[in-house]
Amino acid sequence: QVQLVESGGGLVQAGGSLRLSCAASGRTFSSYAMGWFRQAPGKEREFVVAITGRGTHTYSADSVKGRFTISRDNAKNTVSLQMNSLKPEDTAVYYCAAKSAAGLVSVFPKEYDYWGQGTQVTVSS
Repeated sequence: QVQLVESGGGLVQAGGSLRLSCAASGRTFSSYAMGWFRQAPGKEREFVVAITGRGTHTYSADSVKGRFTISRDNAKNTVSLQMNSLKPEDTAVYYCAAKSAAGLVSVFPKEYDYWGQGTQVTVSS
């Protein structure tokens, strides 16, 4: 069982930056690939970025490439999402998620086993 708690959301102007963090419980954090997803009102949950269990590989959605960076600290059981050059269309609730089979990331929400409660990110124009 893994419990995930996100933090760091808020209101920011377009062009600004935010850093989200996700703290995980449990002793086997490195056994999970981690992903960030987001969901805007009236839209389906969509993939943002993911990282393998050891942090050796990452994968980003085209919409955030060059702007968002995922990282993890397995000693601290945390995964972070650095978001730069934010746009109004980045406004959404952001969720971190954990997926078994740490060597493979996925863009599909159904393949993730544990989810946090989400944190709101609002980008004003």
